[in-house]
Amino acid sequence: MSAFAIEVKNLTKRYKKAEQNSVDGISFTVKPGEFVAFLGPNGAGKTTTISILTTTLEKTGGEVYVNGKNLAEDEASIRRDIGIIFQKPTLDEQLSAEENIRVHAGLYGVAPFRPRFELMDSTYQQEVRRLLALVGLEAELHKQVKTFSGGMKRKLEIVRSLIHRPKILFLDEPTTGLDPVSRRGIWQYLDRIRKEQGITVFLTTHYLDEAEGCDKVIIVKDGRILLEGTPASLKQELKESALLLQTDEQAKLITELGRKNVHFTHEDNNEIRIEVKDPTEAQEIMRTLQTPLTSFRLFSPTLEEAYVKLIEN
Repeated sequence: MSAFAIEVKNLTKRYKKAEQNSVDGISFTVKPGEFVAFLGPNGAGKTTTISILTTTLEKTGGEVYVNGKNLAEDEASIRRDIGIIFQKPTLDEQLSAEENIRVHAGLYGVAPFRPRFELMDSTYQQEVRRLLALVGLEAELHKQVKTFSGGMKRKLEIVRSLIHRPKILFLDEPTTGLDPVSRRGIWQYLDRIRKEQGITVFLTTHYLDEAEGCDKVIIVKDGRILLEGTPASLKQELKESALLLQTDEQAKLITELGRKNVHFTHEDNNEIRIEVKDPTEAQEIMRTLQTPLTSFRLFSPTLEEAYVKLIEN
């Protein structure tokens, strides 16, 4: 049994007539049960990479192992081990919710195909009802997908991708085009499913807040990995926290900070900014200040701010 759910070694992809690689020698690993976000600007190679990992695109070079299986030797088996939610919906809107699931289940050999839900294997029926209940669609079992909202369609795609009990779930921009409420709902369901079933999740997204809860973030640009680590470590490495102070006696505060050899800068809103490594350092500075303050706050960078700083450099 492999120690990794996904193992990529020096992966490259160059399209015909292209002047440079779309994916340029990247290497990374994902542990079983990990939630990993693969981030980067448009054209960074995210979709190309996920397409290779899900066997829908051939690589030019390198090695790829998914659930311990070599992509070059065992594509069919890998497809059985993974679930995929693509950027664009792939549901048949003329079919019902259950019919979409049934077709998918038949393709994966989950249960022998029957013309009606009631004739399907009882184990299949129970699993469909369980998963639909998990995402709040149990009442929509026999309704046509064309009547669904965008959020409901995404939930159904989640159910469809899980019906064959995959070990790894690939999500390629899964919430693009959804309103904030639907986005939040989708992630609540995905987080619940991930924890209940121990599924490895590999995500590409433009919404950086969706990656805040990941175990690991991999940032790519121009087909290469710029940085990887936990969201907390990336934020700390790329953008420091800061103590922001305001006072009616700014000249006195500036003099006091200078006497203590505390480096600071002026913000546009008349705040004084002091870079700090962590809250403990901020508390130590505050403890020693004598100048009366009108306000103070600790600024902690978001993953999005750290990401923007890295991409723009």
